Amino acid sequence: MAVLYPEKYIFDVPGYSRILAKDLVKSLVEQAFQYKPTVVLGERVTTLHRLDGMFELTTDKGTRHLSKAVLVAAGVGAFSPNKLEAQGASDYDGKGVYYFVKDRSIFKGKNLLIVGGGDSAVDWALNIKDIAKKITLVHRRDVFRAHEGSVTALKNSTVEVKLFYEVKSVTGDGNNVTKAVIFDNRTKAEETLEVDAILVNIGFRADLGPIKDWGLQIDGREIRVNGKMETNIPGVYVAGDIAGPLDGVKLNLIATGYAQAALAVNVAKAYVDPNSKIFPGHSSEMKK
Repeated sequence: MAVLYPEKYIFDVPGYSRILAKDLVKSLVEQAFQYKPTVVLGERVTTLHRLDGMFELTTDKGTRHLSKAVLVAAGVGAFSPNKLEAQGASDYDGKGVYYFVKDRSIFKGKNLLIVGGGDSAVDWALNIKDIAKKITLVHRRDVFRAHEGSVTALKNSTVEVKLFYEVKSVTGDGNNVTKAVIFDNRTKAEETLEVDAILVNIGFRADLGPIKDWGLQIDGREIRVNGKMETNIPGVYVAGDIAGPLDGVKLNLIATGYAQAALAVNVAKAYVDPNSKIFPGHSSEMKK
């Protein structure tokens, strides 16, 4: 959330009608850090091995971490955006052509072209429409992959939506984008747009990287789990988007990830300490 869409609203978090992604991340960090966990950043785990009843995790920095249980919450893995393959687009990467939005104010008063038809493209169009001078959204077909409510809001907004259109070329003054040529992929008719910025939301390439070599049962980009979020390796658990479907049902929502993480952590605690209970009870049941 912090990398892809910090200024987008999140609507599926219980207790919030809506909350900015960056604010949710800040709150989650504050909540977790109140228990003073050991936190290691800037390292990528490369290997996982059993070692004398423990798990040994080594990283790309050459460090070793030992643990009695492991919870993998790696999302979709390492990801990179699908690039716009239009002529000249790569010349203006970061100079008018964007794949991430860390601060939506950069589009204030500008003519913005958004490329894509998924949730990211539609949500950003709705999120930025009140500060941009004009927004044009082009999508290569007439079926959106976004939430129905968001698509309805888009169609009723001031955003100009052009279906069956793709970007052919991008030009500028060397420092910033100034024009984009789009074309109807049915008739091949072309149109030139005066634009100050282009936001590309056409998906990502994801890779689990070293996780694929840890001996876990993997289906595509997901690790197979059971109802307790256990993997085929005792002591290794999974939560979030990287978890495979349970009984054939897959729901990649933040709310679902919360539940999976809570279940995995409590099952892991019982694995490490067999005398403990998977469900420790409610705080209201605790003695003062």
